[in-house]
Amino acid sequence: MSARTDEPETKIGIRNLYKIFGPDPQRALKAVKDDGLGKPELLEQTGHVLGLQDINVDVKAGGITVIMGLSGSGKSTLIRHVNRLIDPTAGEIIYNGSDILRCGAEELRKIRREQMSMVFQKFALLPHRTVAENAAMALEVRGIARSEYIPEAEKWLDRVGLHGYGESYPHQLSGGMQQRVGIARALTSNAEIMLMDEAYSALDPLIRTDMQDLLLELQKELQKTILFITHDLDEALKLADHLVILKDGAIVQQDEPQTILLEPSDPYIVDFVSDINRARVLRVRTVMDRSTDTGDMSIAGEIDQEDNLESVIAMAEGDTRKTYLVKDGDRKVGVLRMETLIKSLVPTEASDDGDRVR
Repeated sequence: MSARTDEPETKIGIRNLYKIFGPDPQRALKAVKDDGLGKPELLEQTGHVLGLQDINVDVKAGGITVIMGLSGSGKSTLIRHVNRLIDPTAGEIIYNGSDILRCGAEELRKIRREQMSMVFQKFALLPHRTVAENAAMALEVRGIARSEYIPEAEKWLDRVGLHGYGESYPHQLSGGMQQRVGIARALTSNAEIMLMDEAYSALDPLIRTDMQDLLLELQKELQKTILFITHDLDEALKLADHLVILKDGAIVQQDEPQTILLEPSDPYIVDFVSDINRARVLRVRTVMDRSTDTGDMSIAGEIDQEDNLESVIAMAEGDTRKTYLVKDGDRKVGVLRMETLIKSLVPTEASDDGDRVR
């Protein structure tokens, strides 16, 4: 992902969010807040399930925020709060300065129809409608004429690689193609927010990689605000501008993926990232020396700050004595010594910096 020099605005602010499932959630909430009960203790003592515990996340405009965790961590519960498919036990969802949880029924319908689109794991296509009609559903619901919404849907179907399939039906498409229809539907709606709940989890690995690449390609141009849910760490590291890791309904750590890899804040995170190919994920900008004074250094060549370390290792042919000038376009931004690069590939123990967990 590209580095950002200016801090983007917060498009969705999730504040002090709790969700407890059970017959008396408010009583259970008091036990969580006053007695410090976690998910296992709350279930054992009260029979209630702690779905989310004090969640605070800033979803930045124009970026991809990824929420990841294992099954039961609360990630899908969290995304369903954003468009109020689920109401919380306590907390706020601030969107464009207003709390979505205080919206009336009509205002909420308008947000769902026009401002937030959702891409589901199971595609959610209507079998009796053509591919183009499925892609155009949001525009049809708004009352836009068919003569306008079909060409708009066809435009986005072309963009996601489905040119010529508008008159086909979902059953005539492969799983990967059906998911492309789901993305085209989200783009046709022209919503500024895309909510993607395990959108690629049902796809074969190669198709899944293609879909990830497609999303990044479209995002580079469109700059949507995307909240993406996954249980796959490789996928999270590839897509995320900001990564939030959940466990038992609570945030363990959130930060830029590069920082989480280099500075894990908890043994749980250390275990999570232990098998990751760090050279493939880490970028030059994360480990470089930011001084641009090369002095009498012997510079072996120039590299881009967004290159991954794997590509630099290949360029250096394993020679740890080499040093490279790092550039951002035409601008010099630092130097990278191969010995520094090699040290960054050693897995890190959990840091003691409590500020990393937030």
